[in-house]
Amino acid sequence: MPFTAIAEAEPGERWAGLFARYWPAYRAWYLHQGIEARPTYLHRRRAAHAHMPELAPIWEACCEAAGGGDLEARFLSMYAPPAYVAGCSQAVWQGDRPTLVRNYDYYPSAFDAAVLHSRWGGMGVIALTDGLIGVLDGINEAGLASSLTFGGRRDVGHGFGVPILLRYLLQTCVTVPEATDRLMSLPCHMAYNVTLLDAEGRWATVYLNPDREPVVTPGIVATNHQAEVEWHQHARATASVERERFLRREELIATFLRPPLYSLAFERGYGTLYTAVYEPARQTLDLRWPGEAWSFGFDRPQDAERVVHYPVPAVSAAR
Repeated sequence: MPFTAIAEAEPGERWAGLFARYWPAYRAWYLHQGIEARPTYLHRRRAAHAHMPELAPIWEACCEAAGGGDLEARFLSMYAPPAYVAGCSQAVWQGDRPTLVRNYDYYPSAFDAAVLHSRWGGMGVIALTDGLIGVLDGINEAGLASSLTFGGRRDVGHGFGVPILLRYLLQTCVTVPEATDRLMSLPCHMAYNVTLLDAEGRWATVYLNPDREPVVTPGIVATNHQAEVEWHQHARATASVERERFLRREELIATFLRPPLYSLAFERGYGTLYTAVYEPARQTLDLRWPGEAWSFGFDRPQDAERVVHYPVPAVSAAR
């Protein structure tokens, strides 16, 4: 499947073109429970302005670039989206150049496969996108890096999808303490783990839940459970505990590119789609696959495509 890199300061023709490509599949996923299951535009607008006012102008610009429709605006707010579950692993290496490394495990057919280098709201951000506005993992020009993993609980509540929360952190924060403070007041609709690393080498992993207060931990490793396993079936299916143990005793980056960290469970939606390596002190992102690499930095914007082959065929994006 093709990975697309876009360097576009504000939501423009290239971002809109990618949105148009994926919108039919995202629309079908978004409406699969019926339109009545999704909050109204007004409800979402109020939530965006109440919880993330600095991001509201960015959301509105994306809505306009996407065509200005009511349904598109509701989707792009990422408020109370349908539930979805991914795999993923992430860890902080604490050496002389602290590094955040993560694997993103999901269906190839339900993935933006887009690296967006933007300057929305005046802050430079390089990120792997979700829903074209949200962030799976990324770094800003101040050196704050962040990534997410599913937290291993089935509870669903009112709140935002975690990718828009990561977008908000990268657009508005420059340090880990600042980012963790922001997360304390942001409602998240499902259980997720957010790992943060900044240019000063500070790190944290935050456990987010729809029915519990956020918990800030000094953890350097996050897979698909939190303090303890609660959804045992999912933990077994994704080898969450085994992946966490493996990370603590092996050389880090190379380990992400081989089992059990590197997953081949593509048909079950837990195949590794990429490994991301963030070095906040240098403000860089390296994407890795076995035998391949693609590097990004704020001094080298890219508009390019690269084809990545997975063991199962990629089809049109759909959750």
